[in-house]
Amino acid sequence: MQFRDLKAQYQALKSEIDQAVSQVITDSNFISGKQVTELEKSLAEYVGVKHCIACANGTDALTLALMAWGINEGDAVFVPDFTFFSTGEVVSFEGALPVFVDVDKETFNMNPDSLEQAIKKTLAQGKAVPKAVIAVDLFGQPADYGRIRAITDKYGLKLLEDGAQGFGGSLNGKRACSFGDISTTSFFPAKPLGCYGDGGAVFTDDDLAADVIRSIRIHGKGECKYDNVRIGMNSRLDTIQAAVLQVKLKAFEQYELENVNAAAQEYTKLLKDVVKTPVVPEGYYSSWAQYTIQLKNQKVREGLQAYLKENGIPSMVYYPKPMHSQKAFEDVRQDEKDFPNTTELCDRVLALPIHPYMKQEDIMQVVDYTRNYINIYGK
Repeated sequence: MQFRDLKAQYQALKSEIDQAVSQVITDSNFISGKQVTELEKSLAEYVGVKHCIACANGTDALTLALMAWGINEGDAVFVPDFTFFSTGEVVSFEGALPVFVDVDKETFNMNPDSLEQAIKKTLAQGKAVPKAVIAVDLFGQPADYGRIRAITDKYGLKLLEDGAQGFGGSLNGKRACSFGDISTTSFFPAKPLGCYGDGGAVFTDDDLAADVIRSIRIHGKGECKYDNVRIGMNSRLDTIQAAVLQVKLKAFEQYELENVNAAAQEYTKLLKDVVKTPVVPEGYYSSWAQYTIQLKNQKVREGLQAYLKENGIPSMVYYPKPMHSQKAFEDVRQDEKDFPNTTELCDRVLALPIHPYMKQEDIMQVVDYTRNYINIYGK
């Protein structure tokens, strides 16, 4: 059994993907080919924003946004404590201060109450000036953008949506990657919409920010690539990856998103009486980058993971260590008591296999072994 079955996806889309890749090779237009521009247009239309700027990966996408805003030393950027390392890493890379924020135990996303407390505390300390919030759409579900936007507006902060896991999700009909002043996503192969390597994109309705980001991603270029008007970086999406994504986006829209939601609903129906299953509040729609259950404690989590592995079922822990405890952030260490929910989640979460091509018998196998173990050892 595969955790995220990319082989099954390829077999379903093989003829179209092979043809798309072959066309790029035949044309020998490997960098900035027409497929990149076409993909950007399709992605912008899908998300519902004016601009999509493709780039080399999801981490670069976040970096491009912070660079466009001029985030720098002396600035504070607020980041959820329960997320992948890059969300905080990009802040430190710009010389700014990452300030970690506890999350909601039900949705795994940034807790708005904790965010406002962190902003007030940072203002009171006076060591850094609050400038932006990076809200993450963790495991496929948008963050609470109604409350978070109210807070960023109140304190005059920029809002950056990290939709690396959230592409395809929505809140009250509005799609992920459209909630931030700038939003980003990742096309890492295992993401809801993934390519065959690294890739990412930036989304915005801000014309000026879009122009600056397009410049920064190609060495700060001006009128041409030999006219450099600012310090930039090299972060282009390869044409082959764009061609693959064009094919995958059609499947994603037509049936993959619906299929992965059906798999998640089946899991929840069959497991809700034995483990804590994911919560999708009213008005939210998830793209299910992960299906993450919560166990009683770390011992039960580790026991179940080992048991599943023994029986040929892969699982993953996202994430075993909170951001505030990472060695790389020891110089900006925060008080442990500020993160009760994150600390608990890191001991309890376990992601089960899920993808749009998952068969009912695979779901039942995961469910049966999970129920068997919990009924014996997890009560």
